[in-house]
Parts: sequence; structure tokens; C-alpha cells
Amino acid sequence: MREGAPDCPLAVDTMDNASSAAYGAYFERLYVIQEEKVMYQGGRGPEGYKISELRSWLDQYKTRLQSPSTVVIQV
Repeated sequence: MREGAPDCPLAVDTMDNASSAAYGAYFERLYVIQEEKVMYQGGRGPEGYKISELRSWLDQYKTRLQSPSTVVIQV
């Protein structure tokens, strides 16, 4: 499951949809959550999934991580 996955925690429901039943989730969605903040929310699935949109977001995020940060110091 984690092969090829980013080095971050993953959260998935079980095959019997226990989380869906417990929390009343109706539509499936794909999310990216960082530091307790929703950074990406996909469309309602499965028809609204846009895997290419999520991949684009992840590619942009990876690029930002790899580029040097600019630090401004005021004196």
C-alpha cells in the first residue's frame, strides 16, 4: 500500500467502510492535509475525482520543497 507513497501518514477507510459508517461520510473525496489544515480537496467521487488535478498539486508541492527558500531579514 505504501510502496511509492510519499513519506507521510496515510489515512484510508477499510473495505467495510467503517469510517464512512462511523462519521456519516456520504461522498468520497481525495484530500491532502498538512499540519491539520486541508491543503487540497478534490471533487465528490467517484465521478468528481480528478486524479490529474491531484497529481498536479502534488507535483507543484514537490517542486516547492526542492526549490531553495527565500529568506528576508530586515535590519
